[in-house]
Amino acid sequence: MHIGFIGLGNMGSGMAANLLTAGHEVTAYNRTAAKVDALAAKGAHPARTVADACRADVVMTMLADDEAVQAVSFGEHGIVASLRPDAVHVSSSTISVALAERLTAAHRDAGQRFVSAPVFGRPEAAAAAKLFVVAAGDSQVVGDLAPVFEAIGQRTFVVGTEPRSANLVKVSGNFLIASVIESLGEAMALVAKGGVDAGDYLELLTSTLFDAPVYRTYGGLVARRDFEPAGFSATGGLKDVRLALEAGEALRVPLPVASLLRDRFLTLLATGGGHLDWSAIGALSAWEAGGASPTT
Repeated sequence: MHIGFIGLGNMGSGMAANLLTAGHEVTAYNRTAAKVDALAAKGAHPARTVADACRADVVMTMLADDEAVQAVSFGEHGIVASLRPDAVHVSSSTISVALAERLTAAHRDAGQRFVSAPVFGRPEAAAAAKLFVVAAGDSQVVGDLAPVFEAIGQRTFVVGTEPRSANLVKVSGNFLIASVIESLGEAMALVAKGGVDAGDYLELLTSTLFDAPVYRTYGGLVARRDFEPAGFSATGGLKDVRLALEAGEALRVPLPVASLLRDRFLTLLATGGGHLDWSAIGALSAWEAGGASPTT
Protein backbone atom coordinates (compact mmCIF):
# COMPACT_ATOMS: atom_id res chain seq x y z
CA MET A 1 0.00 0.00 0.00
CA HIS A 2 1.22 3.52 -0.78
CA ILE A 3 1.08 5.61 2.39
CA GLY A 4 1.77 9.29 2.86
CA PHE A 5 3.01 9.95 6.39
CA ILE A 6 2.92 13.42 7.93
CA GLY A 7 4.67 14.01 11.26
CA LEU A 8 8.01 12.38 12.10
CA GLY A 9 8.31 13.24 15.78
CA ASN A 10 9.01 10.90 18.69
CA MET A 11 6.11 8.64 17.71
CA GLY A 12 5.76 9.18 13.98
CA SER A 13 9.35 8.39 13.05
CA GLY A 14 9.09 4.89 14.51
CA MET A 15 5.65 4.28 13.02
CA ALA A 16 6.73 5.34 9.53
CA ALA A 17 9.88 3.21 9.74
CA ASN A 18 7.79 0.17 10.64
CA LEU A 19 5.51 0.76 7.67
CA LEU A 20 8.60 0.60 5.46
CA THR A 21 9.80 -2.56 7.19
CA ALA A 22 6.41 -4.17 6.51
CA GLY A 23 6.84 -3.51 2.80
CA HIS A 24 4.59 -0.48 2.34
CA GLU A 25 5.61 2.37 0.06
CA VAL A 26 5.95 5.48 2.22
CA THR A 27 6.10 9.12 1.19
CA ALA A 28 7.02 11.21 4.22
CA TYR A 29 6.56 14.87 5.11
CA ASN A 30 7.79 16.76 8.16
CA ARG A 31 8.41 20.44 8.78
CA THR A 32 11.99 19.57 9.74
CA ALA A 33 13.56 18.24 6.55
CA ALA A 34 16.34 16.40 8.38
CA LYS A 35 13.81 13.94 9.78
CA VAL A 36 12.48 13.26 6.28
CA ASP A 37 16.03 12.71 5.03
CA ALA A 38 16.68 10.19 7.81
CA LEU A 39 13.60 8.19 6.79
CA ALA A 40 14.49 8.52 3.10
CA ALA A 41 17.77 6.77 3.92
CA LYS A 42 15.63 3.78 4.93
CA GLY A 43 13.72 3.79 1.66
CA ALA A 44 10.97 6.40 2.01
CA HIS A 45 10.16 8.95 -0.67
CA PRO A 46 10.68 12.51 0.58
CA ALA A 47 7.75 14.91 0.28
CA ARG A 48 8.56 18.59 0.34
CA THR A 49 4.95 19.67 0.83
CA VAL A 50 1.81 18.28 2.45
CA ALA A 51 0.27 17.99 -1.02
CA ASP A 52 3.17 15.79 -2.16
CA ALA A 53 2.41 13.34 0.67
CA CYS A 54 -1.24 13.19 -0.39
CA ARG A 55 -0.58 11.42 -3.70
CA ALA A 56 -1.04 8.11 -1.92
CA ASP A 57 -3.83 5.64 -1.19
CA VAL A 58 -3.69 6.56 2.49
CA VAL A 59 -2.26 9.56 4.30
CA MET A 60 -1.48 9.22 8.00
CA THR A 61 -0.99 12.11 10.38
CA MET A 62 0.83 11.86 13.71
CA LEU A 63 1.09 15.37 15.08
CA ALA A 64 1.22 17.12 18.42
CA ASP A 65 -2.18 18.77 18.78
CA ASP A 66 -5.32 20.17 17.17
CA GLU A 67 -3.50 23.22 15.84
CA ALA A 68 -0.90 21.13 14.02
CA VAL A 69 -3.49 18.76 12.54
CA GLN A 70 -5.66 21.66 11.37
CA ALA A 71 -2.65 23.34 9.77
CA VAL A 72 -1.94 20.35 7.50
CA SER A 73 -5.56 19.33 6.93
CA PHE A 74 -7.24 22.53 5.82
CA GLY A 75 -6.36 25.31 3.42
CA GLU A 76 -5.55 25.50 -0.26
CA HIS A 77 -2.73 22.94 -0.14
CA GLY A 78 -3.90 20.87 2.83
CA ILE A 79 -4.92 17.22 3.00
CA VAL A 80 -8.59 17.79 2.29
CA ALA A 81 -7.78 19.86 -0.80
CA SER A 82 -5.05 17.52 -2.04
CA LEU A 83 -6.26 13.98 -1.34
CA ARG A 84 -7.96 12.23 -4.27
CA PRO A 85 -11.57 11.05 -3.96
CA ASP A 86 -11.98 7.75 -2.07
CA ALA A 87 -8.50 8.04 -0.56
CA VAL A 88 -8.23 7.77 3.22
CA HIS A 89 -6.92 10.11 5.89
CA VAL A 90 -5.93 8.21 9.04
CA SER A 91 -5.39 10.47 12.04
CA SER A 92 -3.28 8.88 14.77
CA SER A 93 -2.84 12.12 16.66
CA THR A 94 -4.42 12.75 20.06
CA ILE A 95 -6.93 15.41 19.05
CA SER A 96 -10.22 16.75 20.34
CA VAL A 97 -13.51 15.04 19.67
CA ALA A 98 -14.69 18.28 18.06
CA LEU A 99 -11.82 18.29 15.55
CA ALA A 100 -12.48 14.63 14.71
CA GLU A 101 -16.06 15.57 13.91
CA ARG A 102 -14.91 18.48 11.74
CA LEU A 103 -12.45 16.27 9.83
CA THR A 104 -15.09 13.59 9.31
CA ALA A 105 -17.45 16.12 7.74
CA ALA A 106 -14.77 17.79 5.61
CA HIS A 107 -13.52 14.53 4.14
CA ARG A 108 -17.06 13.28 3.56
CA ASP A 109 -17.91 16.46 1.66
CA ALA A 110 -14.75 16.02 -0.45
CA GLY A 111 -15.63 12.42 -1.30
CA GLN A 112 -12.80 11.07 0.83
CA ARG A 113 -12.68 8.73 3.82
CA PHE A 114 -11.57 9.56 7.36
CA VAL A 115 -10.56 7.14 10.10
CA SER A 116 -9.40 8.02 13.59
CA ALA A 117 -6.72 5.64 14.82
CA PRO A 118 -4.90 7.08 17.84
CA VAL A 119 -2.47 4.81 19.64
CA PHE A 120 -1.45 3.88 23.16
CA GLY A 121 2.25 3.45 23.80
CA ARG A 122 5.42 5.44 24.29
CA PRO A 123 8.11 6.12 21.63
CA GLU A 124 9.94 2.87 22.41
CA ALA A 125 6.72 0.97 21.68
CA ALA A 126 6.30 2.89 18.43
CA ALA A 127 9.84 1.93 17.37
CA ALA A 128 9.20 -1.73 18.22
CA ALA A 129 5.78 -1.87 16.46
CA LYS A 130 4.17 -2.65 19.83
CA LEU A 131 1.54 0.08 19.91
CA PHE A 132 -2.12 -0.51 20.68
CA VAL A 133 -4.28 1.02 17.94
CA VAL A 134 -7.76 2.36 18.68
CA ALA A 135 -9.66 2.68 15.41
CA ALA A 136 -13.07 4.00 14.41
CA GLY A 137 -14.64 4.73 11.05
CA ASP A 138 -16.45 3.03 8.21
CA SER A 139 -16.22 -0.72 8.83
CA GLN A 140 -15.03 -1.58 5.32
CA VAL A 141 -12.38 1.12 5.34
CA VAL A 142 -11.13 0.14 8.80
CA GLY A 143 -10.94 -3.48 7.66
CA ASP A 144 -8.95 -2.52 4.57
CA LEU A 145 -6.49 -0.70 6.83
CA ALA A 146 -5.67 -3.83 8.84
CA PRO A 147 -2.23 -4.29 7.17
CA VAL A 148 -1.34 -0.71 8.12
CA PHE A 149 -2.33 -1.15 11.74
CA GLU A 150 -0.59 -4.54 11.95
CA ALA A 151 2.63 -2.89 10.78
CA ILE A 152 2.66 -0.37 13.63
CA GLY A 153 1.00 -2.17 16.50
CA GLN A 154 0.52 -5.40 18.40
CA ARG A 155 -3.28 -5.19 18.52
CA THR A 156 -6.08 -3.09 17.05
CA PHE A 157 -9.30 -2.28 18.91
CA VAL A 158 -12.21 -1.13 16.73
CA VAL A 159 -14.53 0.99 18.87
CA GLY A 160 -17.19 2.13 16.42
CA THR A 161 -18.07 3.50 13.02
CA GLU A 162 -17.87 7.18 14.02
CA PRO A 163 -14.24 8.37 14.05
CA ARG A 164 -14.84 10.60 17.08
CA SER A 165 -15.35 7.47 19.23
CA ALA A 166 -11.67 6.55 18.91
CA ASN A 167 -10.62 10.03 19.97
CA LEU A 168 -12.91 9.94 22.99
CA VAL A 169 -11.42 6.59 24.03
CA LYS A 170 -7.87 7.90 23.56
CA VAL A 171 -8.52 11.07 25.57
CA SER A 172 -10.15 9.06 28.36
CA GLY A 173 -7.21 6.65 28.40
CA ASN A 174 -4.65 9.43 28.72
CA PHE A 175 -6.73 10.91 31.53
CA LEU A 176 -6.52 7.55 33.32
CA ILE A 177 -2.75 7.36 32.81
CA ALA A 178 -2.31 10.83 34.28
CA SER A 179 -4.51 9.80 37.22
CA VAL A 180 -2.26 6.79 37.85
CA ILE A 181 0.88 8.93 37.70
CA GLU A 182 -0.51 11.41 40.21
CA SER A 183 -1.80 8.78 42.66
CA LEU A 184 1.41 6.75 42.41
CA GLY A 185 3.45 9.87 43.07
CA GLU A 186 1.44 10.70 46.16
CA ALA A 187 1.69 7.16 47.54
CA MET A 188 5.42 6.95 46.81
CA ALA A 189 6.04 10.31 48.46
CA LEU A 190 4.19 9.12 51.56
CA VAL A 191 6.15 5.89 52.03
CA ALA A 192 9.49 7.45 51.05
CA LYS A 193 9.19 10.16 53.67
CA GLY A 194 8.41 7.40 56.15
CA GLY A 195 11.70 5.68 55.32
CA VAL A 196 10.61 3.07 52.76
CA ASP A 197 12.68 2.84 49.58
CA ALA A 198 10.57 3.96 46.61
CA GLY A 199 12.01 1.28 44.32
CA ASP A 200 11.25 -1.47 46.81
CA TYR A 201 7.74 -0.11 47.27
CA LEU A 202 7.16 -0.12 43.51
CA GLU A 203 8.40 -3.71 43.29
CA LEU A 204 5.86 -4.71 45.94
CA LEU A 205 3.04 -2.93 44.13
CA THR A 206 3.80 -4.34 40.69
CA SER A 207 4.31 -7.86 42.05
CA THR A 208 0.92 -7.93 43.76
CA LEU A 209 -2.23 -5.92 43.09
CA PHE A 210 -0.85 -3.49 40.50
CA ASP A 211 0.89 -5.73 37.97
CA ALA A 212 0.12 -3.63 34.92
CA PRO A 213 2.33 -1.87 32.34
CA VAL A 214 1.15 1.59 33.33
CA TYR A 215 2.27 1.08 36.95
CA ARG A 216 5.57 -0.53 35.99
CA THR A 217 6.46 2.05 33.33
CA TYR A 218 5.40 5.25 35.05
CA GLY A 219 6.19 4.08 38.55
CA GLY A 220 9.72 3.33 37.38
CA LEU A 221 10.09 6.77 35.82
CA VAL A 222 8.92 8.46 39.03
CA ALA A 223 11.06 6.29 41.32
CA ARG A 224 14.17 6.96 39.20
CA ARG A 225 13.21 10.60 38.52
CA ASP A 226 13.82 9.77 34.88
CA PHE A 227 12.08 12.74 33.27
CA GLU A 228 14.51 13.67 30.49
CA PRO A 229 14.39 13.30 27.57
CA ALA A 230 10.61 13.32 27.54
CA GLY A 231 8.82 10.50 25.82
CA PHE A 232 5.70 12.66 26.11
CA SER A 233 6.03 16.15 27.52
CA ALA A 234 4.25 17.71 30.47
CA THR A 235 2.98 20.36 28.05
CA GLY A 236 1.36 17.57 26.06
CA GLY A 237 -0.07 16.08 29.24
CA LEU A 238 -1.78 19.35 30.09
CA LYS A 239 -3.18 19.46 26.56
CA ASP A 240 -4.66 15.98 26.88
CA VAL A 241 -6.24 16.64 30.28
CA ARG A 242 -7.83 19.74 28.81
CA LEU A 243 -9.19 17.60 25.96
CA ALA A 244 -10.77 15.29 28.54
CA LEU A 245 -12.34 18.23 30.35
CA GLU A 246 -13.60 19.62 27.05
CA ALA A 247 -15.19 16.28 26.16
CA GLY A 248 -16.70 16.01 29.62
CA GLU A 249 -18.23 19.45 29.35
CA ALA A 250 -19.70 18.65 25.92
CA LEU A 251 -21.24 15.42 27.21
CA ARG A 252 -22.23 16.91 30.60
CA VAL A 253 -19.98 14.49 32.51
CA PRO A 254 -18.22 15.99 35.56
CA LEU A 255 -14.54 15.04 35.77
CA PRO A 256 -13.30 16.38 39.13
CA VAL A 257 -10.07 14.37 39.05
CA ALA A 258 -9.29 15.80 35.62
CA SER A 259 -9.68 19.29 37.07
CA LEU A 260 -7.14 18.40 39.77
CA LEU A 261 -4.75 17.01 37.15
CA ARG A 262 -5.00 20.19 35.11
CA ASP A 263 -3.81 22.12 38.15
CA ARG A 264 -0.99 19.62 38.81
CA PHE A 265 0.28 20.05 35.26
CA LEU A 266 -0.03 23.83 35.57
CA THR A 267 2.09 23.66 38.75
CA LEU A 268 4.76 21.71 36.92
CA LEU A 269 4.75 24.07 33.95
CA ALA A 270 4.78 27.15 36.21
CA THR A 271 7.97 25.90 37.86
CA GLY A 272 9.78 25.35 34.56
CA GLY A 273 8.92 21.71 33.92
CA GLY A 274 7.02 21.90 30.65
CA HIS A 275 9.82 20.13 28.78
CA LEU A 276 9.95 17.21 31.22
CA ASP A 277 8.20 13.89 30.70
CA TRP A 278 4.60 14.10 31.83
CA SER A 279 5.39 11.53 34.53
CA ALA A 280 7.15 14.37 36.37
CA ILE A 281 3.81 15.34 37.93
CA GLY A 282 4.38 12.21 40.02
CA ALA A 283 7.31 13.97 41.70
CA LEU A 284 5.31 17.02 42.78
CA SER A 285 4.05 15.48 46.03
CA ALA A 286 7.56 14.56 47.18
CA TRP A 287 8.70 18.11 46.43
CA GLU A 288 5.76 19.59 48.33
CA ALA A 289 6.66 17.31 51.24
CA GLY A 290 10.16 18.79 51.41
CA GLY A 291 11.97 16.84 48.72
CA ALA A 292 13.68 17.91 45.52
CA SER A 293 11.81 19.73 42.77
CA PRO A 294 11.07 17.71 39.62
CA THR A 295 13.03 20.32 37.68
CA THR A 296 16.30 19.73 39.59
